[in-house]
Amino acid sequence: MRLEDFQYFRAVATERSLNQAASSLYISQPSLSNAMARLEEELGVQLFIRSSRGITLTSEGEEFLQYANQIMEQVALMERRYNGQSRPGLPLFSVVTQHYAFVVDAFARLLKHYQPSRYQASLKELRTYEVIEEVFQLRSEIGVIYRSKYNHRIINRELNDKHLSFHSLIKTRPYIFAYKNHPLAQKDRITFEDLAPYPRLNFEQGKYNSFYFWEEVHSDLPVDQSITVSDRATIFNLMIGLNGYTISSGIINADLNGEDIIALPLESPEEIEIGYITNDLHQLNPLAQEFIQILHTCLIEGIEKQGNWQAES
Repeated sequence: MRLEDFQYFRAVATERSLNQAASSLYISQPSLSNAMARLEEELGVQLFIRSSRGITLTSEGEEFLQYANQIMEQVALMERRYNGQSRPGLPLFSVVTQHYAFVVDAFARLLKHYQPSRYQASLKELRTYEVIEEVFQLRSEIGVIYRSKYNHRIINRELNDKHLSFHSLIKTRPYIFAYKNHPLAQKDRITFEDLAPYPRLNFEQGKYNSFYFWEEVHSDLPVDQSITVSDRATIFNLMIGLNGYTISSGIINADLNGEDIIALPLESPEEIEIGYITNDLHQLNPLAQEFIQILHTCLIEGIEKQGNWQAES
């Protein structure tokens, strides 16, 4: 297979028409058709279903498209890295995460090590499914998510299907995040009965709105008041304005989020396992490996600072 084969295949998969794909590639339609026929013969599978209405992908074609996207993303990355679009020698690093302040903390600590050196890096806070997809497509080297007793099987299946691996960093019992002047702020332990009068806050998960993909444990438990939000700033504002709460790891960074939000232990049999996911087809660069070490340190510090109960590393 040639790189051109992946490029041609992606064009056909996008345009769903040999004529339009050939036009976008500036090659003749017969040349493109022959190239795709050779590719199918080489792979030993049918990638396309051709009809008078156009071209659709077979299930094998859909799978092959995922690999083709990964390969072309890596080619584009190398081109940006070495052909003058980015300066040679600059470390490149990308991380995607659920809505966790401790990831922001670790990211900032990492980049401080390189000041005033030049660097290129990206940090994205996305929905659970999007975090997984970012790492699968190799748009990010590392994705930070959690597993629980409830979602463990589904998350593992999703990762296995995409050839991703989960690497555990810490395990902890659930906490609630709430305003420091919340009516429950003085309690040593919070129960679900205690929380009944107050609105539960959850991060929106888009079209993949499955309880298994929600960022908060116990999201499947029915409540009288529930609010869905899209970002951490909004969720903190609603904790203050409405005495809302969210269920999370209990690890919060006062330097980044201020002193208004506190963590309170929740009586729960659940377990939160925070870790990072990687693509089995990709080897982490040294910058990513250093980030993982710093992230683990931030998590341990957060647990120790909160006096996290029944936590283990």
